[in-house]
Amino acid sequence: MTLWTSAEAAAATGGRVTGDWTARGVSIDTRTIQPGDLFVALTAARDGHDFVAQALEKGAAAALVARVPEGVAEDAPLVIVDDVQAGLEALGRASRARTQAKVVGVTGSVGKTSTKEMLRTVLSAHGTVHAAEASYNNHWGVPLTLARMPRDAEFAVIEIGMNHPGEIAPLSRIARPHVAMVTIVAPAHLEAFESIDGIAHEKASIFDGLEPGGVAIWNGDLPTSRILQARAAETAQLSVSFGESEGCDMRVASVRESDGHSVAQAVLDGGELLYKIDAPGRHFAINGAAVLAVCEVLELDRALSLAAMGRWHPGAGRGAHVTIQLDEADPNATLALCDDAYNANPASVAASLAVLAAAPVQHDVGRVSKGRRIAVLGDMKELGPTGPDLHAALADLDATKALDKVHCVGPLMRNLYDALPDERRGLWFETSDDMAARLPRQLDAGDVVMVKGSLSMRLARVVDAIRNMSQGNARDDAEG
Repeated sequence: MTLWTSAEAAAATGGRVTGDWTARGVSIDTRTIQPGDLFVALTAARDGHDFVAQALEKGAAAALVARVPEGVAEDAPLVIVDDVQAGLEALGRASRARTQAKVVGVTGSVGKTSTKEMLRTVLSAHGTVHAAEASYNNHWGVPLTLARMPRDAEFAVIEIGMNHPGEIAPLSRIARPHVAMVTIVAPAHLEAFESIDGIAHEKASIFDGLEPGGVAIWNGDLPTSRILQARAAETAQLSVSFGESEGCDMRVASVRESDGHSVAQAVLDGGELLYKIDAPGRHFAINGAAVLAVCEVLELDRALSLAAMGRWHPGAGRGAHVTIQLDEADPNATLALCDDAYNANPASVAASLAVLAAAPVQHDVGRVSKGRRIAVLGDMKELGPTGPDLHAALADLDATKALDKVHCVGPLMRNLYDALPDERRGLWFETSDDMAARLPRQLDAGDVVMVKGSLSMRLARVVDAIRNMSQGNARDDAEG
């Protein structure tokens, strides 16, 4: 299906087009570009103009550029604009203007990507859904996601993030959501904000881009909920709160975790909604209530939404649960792994630790007779001067006190390591590579292991090391 013609790209961007072409997709990376894509030569860590020739060689339909790059013919298929970033934003706006899709915007300190994927799953029960495959939520990710939107999409889910003040509102105004959601406000990116209230004001600015008659959905369980509520009242036709607190419009009355699932009951306008999620975690259940609130305000079939919710499960690095078979000859010799290694801040770590503390373990199946709950935690980044104290404070959580061992990675996590009592203190290493080399020896059948940290800590290497235990690579020296 044609996504962009040369004439449409010229009209959208105000640029000069060479050649007559059609594009089936939009790409910013020659490593993943597909034949027929429009290549956008963004300038970030490297200048995308240096890769235009390669993109065309790989079959790109055309390239969006600010100049004709060296080595590229003058008559090559191009869209020449004054500024490539502005050109991409123009494509995003034009795509948004022509679509008939209902657009949902999602932001939050925690859970925006998993909630985006939950929305993708549930809305897919009602029609065709467009959403980014990755966390494309920044100044280029949002317009890129919009520019890639198929003409026939019935729903679009746009994730919007930030690192500094003033980033969310402009992106929301490009996306123009019919429904905008704030999952949670938590200490994250504190280096760029003076307080948690500052973060709340920034998150609430997603409501500034709402379409006329739009709906604001916001977390009603927070110390900063009043800020979200006030902004919603200013910008939205309808304001809907969700959470466990009395007074929430979509109130989660109960959450029960068992057998790797969560079963929750929510109340909306006096009616009850019972739903299941294919993952343990109260935080997933509460965000699930927000997703169901989206479906309600869009007047979608409730039975289809509830059924689709039960099919959602988190992806790799987002809380996915994996069973590791340690001995092919013994089906009971398994280890449970929670891969939550993609991101971390105090709120998300606390939520994951609560899931781990409640997880069932197996006894008398390994060298260590008692199955254990084990956390592997990496540094939480961008917390500013409060970072050391916020790391150390994890030791005081009830969930942490319910664990058997906590292993720590990174200089900031040294603060937690030092705050732990001796019986709970595991290993500490500066790098994930060192932890990956040593951790498997500490694990055994029957254990439940959760790995979580900021992406830059590269804890995926620790996850891979645990996964590789199924190949018999771990030595026989697990601790008792």
